[in-house]
Amino acid sequence: MKFIYTLLFCLSFIGLQAQHTLKYQENHVATKASLQDISWISGYWTGEAFGGKTEEIWSNPLGNSMMFSFKLVVDNQVKFYELGTITEKDNTLLLQLKHFDANLHGWEEKEETVDFKFIKLDGNKVFFDQFTFEKISDTEMNIYVVIHNNGKEKEAKFNYHKQ
Repeated sequence: MKFIYTLLFCLSFIGLQAQHTLKYQENHVATKASLQDISWISGYWTGEAFGGKTEEIWSNPLGNSMMFSFKLVVDNQVKFYELGTITEKDNTLLLQLKHFDANLHGWEEKEETVDFKFIKLDGNKVFFDQFTFEKISDTEMNIYVVIHNNGKEKEAKFNYHKQ
C-alpha cells in the first residue's frame, strides 16, 4: 500500500511540473504580497496568440491597484478586449477582469467579473488561481491561463515582449 501512495504522489508531482498554473484551494491561507512585488508587469507588451496579434498594457501601481487592457486582433479585426485590475487589499492581491467583444458588448453580466485569487510569489513567477505571470527578462514575460471551453480545460501560453 505504501508503494501505491508513493507512486501516486510521484505521478501527481510529475503532472504538476508539466503545468505552469496552480489551482486555488479554498483552505489556502492568504500569502502576503504587494503591488510593488509585481510592478515589473507594468508596461506596453505585444505578442501573438490564437492566430493573431495581442497587446496588453499595464499601468504602474497607484491607488492600491494596477489596471490593464488587452486586445486580440486577427486578420486586422479586433476579436475581443479585456479590461481589468490587480488590487492590493489586506496584504494580498486579487486579479479581476471583464471581456468585451469588438463592439464593447460585455461577455459577463453587468456586475460580474472573472476573479483570480492570489496564491503565491515564487522567484520570477506570480501565481493566481489558474493564471500565472512569468518574468523571463526585463523585456519578456509569459502569461499562462487555464481556459475553460465545453467542459474541458486547456492551459494557454501568451509570450509577450515589452515595447
